[in-house]
Amino acid sequence: MSVKVFKPYTSSRRKMSISDFKDITKKYPEKSLIKILKKKSGRNNHGRITVRFRGGCHKRFYRIIDFKRDKINIKAKVIAIEYDPNRSSRIALLQYEDGKKKYILCPINVNVGDSLMSGIDAEIKPGNALPLSMIPTGTFIHNLELVHGMGGKLVRSAGVSAQLLSKEAGFARIRMPSNEIRLIKENCYATIGQIGNINHENIVIGSAGRNRHIGRKSHVRGTAMNAVDHPHGGGRGKSKGNNQPRSPWNQPAKGFKTRKNKKKWDSLIISHRINKK
Repeated sequence: MSVKVFKPYTSSRRKMSISDFKDITKKYPEKSLIKILKKKSGRNNHGRITVRFRGGCHKRFYRIIDFKRDKINIKAKVIAIEYDPNRSSRIALLQYEDGKKKYILCPINVNVGDSLMSGIDAEIKPGNALPLSMIPTGTFIHNLELVHGMGGKLVRSAGVSAQLLSKEAGFARIRMPSNEIRLIKENCYATIGQIGNINHENIVIGSAGRNRHIGRKSHVRGTAMNAVDHPHGGGRGKSKGNNQPRSPWNQPAKGFKTRKNKKKWDSLIISHRINKK
């Protein structure tokens, strides 16, 4: 996949770039693997906005992705590679020998016609899913489970991969894309390879209208407001006084830890990502 740029016939086109979509082989999704995706616009089940600056996106269907890879020792053939508007990576449509079709995240070097499989007998090649106990150390992986049988929860964005560093005492030591090193049980499944669409990070949105199409609304800076409307408001010019960066509700925005101190996964984290800067 490469990035396509345009002639700057308008100001918004000058820096805008898009994917060329040459790797897409099928235009419309599989009807049996989609469901209606309702717009929430950042609202919770009570109708209150909990995530600001969301709304107005294009209509889209949700593609049901097989994160569990639970069809063990059944070979599947890649019959199409598709675009998914709900995620940054491409998705691959598999057809198993029993006729069942499923979507998976498409890794690099997986093409139409390839044969994939999940289970302890699967080969070590991109797209196959195996338990961590059966994967050689040093291998790059993605779609990694935290709990066996719950499906992949980690390393699912375009162009990312984790690395299996070592295995001992029933745990595998994994280096995450953020450079965090953590322990995960060896019976958890992971998929071999790096996720495709690696140039996604080089795409430039270029205009506010394109962001609205995605579902992100523009918003006003706090320093441009009056003092009554925001802690950064008021003053002369860009001055915000002695106020540190904070939200409209006066919660510090930088240097203030919001993560809970006692999470059940903390004991499994060997090295936090903050130590790797």
